[in-house]
Order: sequence, then C-alpha cells, then structure tokens
Amino acid sequence: MVLATAIAETSLTIDGIRVVIDAGQARLGRFDPGSGMNRLETARVSRASADQRRGRAGRLEPGVCYRLWSEQADRALTPYAPPEILRADLAPLALELAAWGVDDAAALPWLDLPPAAPLAQARALLNQLGALDDAQKITPHGRRMATLGMHPRLAHMVLVGMDLGLGAAAAHLAALLEERDPLRGIARDADLRRRLDLLSGQDNGAADRNALRQIREGARQTMRQLRITDRAFTGEDAGRLLALAYPDRLAQKRPGGQGQYRLANGKGAVLDAADALSRQDWLAVGDLDGDAREARIYLAAPITREEIEEVYAGRIVTEELVTWDGREQAVLARRRRRLFGLILKDEALSQPSAEAMADAMMAGIREMGLAALPWTKALDAWRERVRFLHRSTREGEKGAGTWPDLSDEALLAGMETWLAPYLPGISRAGHLPRLDLHSALTGMLDWAQGQELERLAPTHIDVPSGSRLPIDYSGEIPTLAVRLQELFGLPQTPTVAGVPVLLHLLSPAHRPIQVTRDLASFWANTYRDVKKDLAGRYPRHYWPDNPLEAEPTARAKRRGT
Repeated sequence: MVLATAIAETSLTIDGIRVVIDAGQARLGRFDPGSGMNRLETARVSRASADQRRGRAGRLEPGVCYRLWSEQADRALTPYAPPEILRADLAPLALELAAWGVDDAAALPWLDLPPAAPLAQARALLNQLGALDDAQKITPHGRRMATLGMHPRLAHMVLVGMDLGLGAAAAHLAALLEERDPLRGIARDADLRRRLDLLSGQDNGAADRNALRQIREGARQTMRQLRITDRAFTGEDAGRLLALAYPDRLAQKRPGGQGQYRLANGKGAVLDAADALSRQDWLAVGDLDGDAREARIYLAAPITREEIEEVYAGRIVTEELVTWDGREQAVLARRRRRLFGLILKDEALSQPSAEAMADAMMAGIREMGLAALPWTKALDAWRERVRFLHRSTREGEKGAGTWPDLSDEALLAGMETWLAPYLPGISRAGHLPRLDLHSALTGMLDWAQGQELERLAPTHIDVPSGSRLPIDYSGEIPTLAVRLQELFGLPQTPTVAGVPVLLHLLSPAHRPIQVTRDLASFWANTYRDVKKDLAGRYPRHYWPDNPLEAEPTARAKRRGT
C-alpha cells in the first residue's frame, strides 16, 4: 500500500503495491518575491498528478486507488501543475540571461515567459552582489559567478571569500547550504559555526556522517575548480561569509523580545528563544522559511556591526532625517547610517537646516489640522471676511481672483508661502501658541487690500437707530441680527460689497421674528401680520402702521412709558 505523495508520481516500480490512498494534496515550492525566499505551499493536486499517483496501484497486478475527495472537487482539478518557472527563484536564470547578453527576456521563445516582477527582483539581487552593473549588464565578477554552477548568492560568497583568504571556509559553507543539514534531527540550534567546526574536524560531536561526507565532497569539488589552496578553516568567519551571500537576510534584533529580528529586506524573522543565538544583536541568516509575516530562522551565524560595515562599506547610506513624529507631537531630527532596511546607527542631529525643520513642522500641522494653530475670535472673523470677498469677487464679473483663498484646503496646501517664514523656533505642538498667526495671515494681503477689506467687508454696520452692529461672515451670506424697531425708516436691505445681507429680524426680547434679504418686500407684505403678533406680545412697545415713516429706536420701550 502507498499513501500517495509526490513519490507516487515517479516512474518507480515497487513489487506488491496494490493499494494507493491519495489525499489529493501536494507540497509545491514557490518563490515569494515579497520576502525573497522559497516557501512550501500545500495545494490541490492537478489532474495529471492524480492520474500519475493512481498508476502506482496495480502496476504489476490488479490494484485500487482511493481518492479522498468528492466527484465535484475532482471535476474542479486543474489539468496540470503550474510551470516551475512561474514559481521559482529566478536569480540563476537572470544571471544566465545576462551572460548571454539578453536584456529583454521576452525576446526569447519561451514556453512560459518568466514573470516580470520576480525577474526584476532577481536582477536587483544580482546588482547587490556585483554581478550586474547599473545598466543591468554583466560584470567580470558576474561572469566568474556564472562559471561555478551554483546559486549566484553562493558563487559570490565563494569568490569574495577567496579574495579574503577564506576560500576553504566559503567552499564548505556553500556546500553546507546546498546539502542536507548534518545536525537535522540531532541538535536544535541554528548556529552555522558549529556545523563548520564539524566539517573542519574541530568538533567531533554527534552528526549525520553521511551528510558531512557529501558536504565535504561538494566543497572539495569547488576548491579544485577554483584552485583554492588554503585548507584550514573554522566556523568563526561564518557570519561574514553569510553576509556576502545574503545581504537581504542580515538580521537586527528587535527591542523587547528575545529571538525577534528584523531582516534587511524589511521582513520580520524569529529564532527559537531557547537557541543561544537569540541573544545576539546581529545575525547573518543562511536558511529560513518564507512565512509571509514572521519567517522562522533555521540556520544563522552571529555577526558584528563592525563586520557588517566592513563587508558593505560601499552600500551603507548616511542620511539626515527631519520628520514629524505624530506620537511625540514634535519634529525629530536624526542622523542615520543605514544598510538596506537596517539602521546601523541612529543619533540626534544637532543642527538640522531651518528649511527641513519648517517642512517637517508643516507636515505635522497638516496631520493635526488647522485647528492646532492659535486661532482667536478676532482672527476667525477676519478670515471669514476675506473668504467672503474671495467668493464674491470670484463669482462676479470684476476683480476675480484678487482676494486669496483662505479655505482650509487652500491654507494647508499653501503653507510653504504664508506660514513657513514664521516657523523658525517652532518645532513641536507645544510651541504653536507662540506662533504669530496674526502676522502670517494678514501678510497674505497687500496694503491696498488691507484698506479695501475695511471698506468692502466692514466688521460692523450702522442701522437707522444709531446702533453699530456686528456682521457675521461665517456663512455663505453676511448676516446681520437686529431688532426690528431699529430698522424703522430703512427702505432697502443693507449691502456689503454690493451683496444684500441676510437680516435676522428680532423682537424687543431679541427673539427671532423673520429672516429676509428683501427688506422692502417685508415692509410691504409681511410687516402688517408681524405687527399684530408683536403688538399682542409687547403692548408697551411702539408698532407704527407705516414703518418707513416711523422713528427707529434702540430703546426697550417707547419714550414716556
């Protein structure tokens, strides 16, 4: 009997097999461009694979195959498994194409065209390894790598290791990463130094001797091919060598948890907290799974920050970052030394540029919103007056565009012009109360506009009673709240900038009576009915029959009462 796996898909013939039990699952290797790693995925078998498994039953005599899925699921099987080129690591292929001088893979007659994203990622890796130049052309180093017949990562490691006088260690490490782990099932630690010491004979502990023999033979072949003469090696250089092969898998310990690491490619990785390596600040990782969230580290070696800076001196970037920190509600200025996604050094920047500080502060204000600025009632009112003139001139036939747009959107978008000059010394939310917002805003108008503002959009308006009443510009139309008796004798609605104001007519007790923009129509058509109601509620007040000929008053009661 065979419990079907991929083994049952081979042409292997075994006597006495009459029963195959097929669960209909397959483990497919798939390269994940997001993590840069291979991962095994459990997937439904294809119809071709299922038929191949079935063929193991009764190959030499009558047999039976039990398929553990429904007929409906059987009808849904894909004809064939996806081609390997669509799910493989394409770095070796990309190196071969470059060695042939092929720039455009689509120019070749493929059965299945290599997918563009994984191929681009493979070329980016080869560029990191020095196999391709910035024009995606193969370098002399890349041509040497292509002759070795191993993965480009390992080929690069071996060649550079030779130049460092570590050829034997690099050859054995490459063979170790290509073969079965000699400590698999024997020891749970991930330390590659121990495995190299086993290969060099410095450690005589328990190990899979067959695996050690195969690894040594693979290393000898590489050493013969490259004429490597240095024979002695130890595991102490494993970290430096691994960093050459896997620059994207350099790992920095994350604060707060043992065994938690951040990889240079930006992904997370975990190491068993019981492993002695989990106490190391930096690791070079040789083998891990491709889990999308937190990859599990299987093989690694410690490395120091100084060794990383030595190996990748030409790739390390020093950058000055001046950014807004929403949690701190402040601008933070830092100088960082960075290798890919890892921060090698992070320190405060003592003298950031004023322009960078202002840019970061404006980013913070955009995040917090304009309400974070030190507004006053007077500034709010001033802003609404300018907004009114912007709307009225924009919509009119003359003077369009002469008044600035002070909407929230426009102010936030244009801070570089009106606010930035007033931001020196302002670097956190707590500094904003001392910002001279009045000067920043009023500075958006020239002298002539400042004068016109008082004429076209005054803060107050005089009414017939002699009162000087405030105008509210916060709505779409300027509004004037006034007691009805104060408008006696006024035939038309008052205007500002040629726009009739919206009158909120009030009773002697300042309760709303009527809302209108046409005072003449109110006097002619509505006043008579309003008068009857007001005379009943306020009998001691003066309610003339003809309000246009009556004397306006701001007094609560008529004279003599």
